[in-house]
Amino acid sequence: MSEDAPQLPPAVIEIGRVRVPAGALRMKYSRSSGPGGQNVNKTASRCEIWIPVTAIEGLTYNAAARLREQAGSKLTLMDEIHIAAEESRTQEGNRSFAIERLREMLVKAMVEPKRRRKTKPSYGSKQRRLQQKKRRSEIKRSRGGANAD
Repeated sequence: MSEDAPQLPPAVIEIGRVRVPAGALRMKYSRSSGPGGQNVNKTASRCEIWIPVTAIEGLTYNAAARLREQAGSKLTLMDEIHIAAEESRTQEGNRSFAIERLREMLVKAMVEPKRRRKTKPSYGSKQRRLQQKKRRSEIKRSRGGANAD
């Protein structure tokens, strides 16, 4: 991390009981390919962050599994989530973008999917389906023409 980078708070993200400690984040700044004209060629504004999934405090086992699944190609072999941002012209802006993306991933992973409740078709719907089948059968049978049985 460069010397001119501002200090992060003790917890970068707090959502309920889930907390991402600043010490667990690894950040790297490099040259961006985004907007900025000649400024892009001389400033390291692209921000990359890595966070080990195990370093996220308060995340349940199932939520961590959903986070890993959701991360897809952003999950490294070392079980870290890698997020890069280069939308802004400034380091601060790109760091905010990257942290916000991590926050969105955490919020999405924390939502427990609802279980599907098995249902049976009603008696009336079964009767309607059978009546419709009979009607279609009659229509098709009546198409036989003069040689029909």
